[in-house]
Amino acid sequence: MAAPTATCCAPIAREPLAETEAAELAVLLKAVADPVRLRLLSMIGSHAGGEACVCDLTDAFDLTAPTISHHLKVLRTAGLIDCERRGTWVYYWIVPAAVARLGELFSPLAEPAAV
Repeated sequence: MAAPTATCCAPIAREPLAETEAAELAVLLKAVADPVRLRLLSMIGSHAGGEACVCDLTDAFDLTAPTISHHLKVLRTAGLIDCERRGTWVYYWIVPAAVARLGELFSPLAEPAAV
């Protein structure tokens, strides 16, 4: 069996992450490690037009508006989403590069690096 090449493996299987890169990625992973935030990210990304009004998000949860705002702020601070106020409502959308960075971390994960 041939040894996997560096291009076949996800960054996490190619070589150990540098300390700074691991710290940056940990912020993203921590942000999506909460079920509410993961659902919010999914709802925003799958919403028609690629953006969602906060009014479209709050009814899906049995949480207070301040709690939803907190979760959205965590996602925004991590750089996974961005927003814009339009009148009285705030609209959110995914930042594709940040979400792609998470996906690229593990994909494609064909085989572990040869030891």
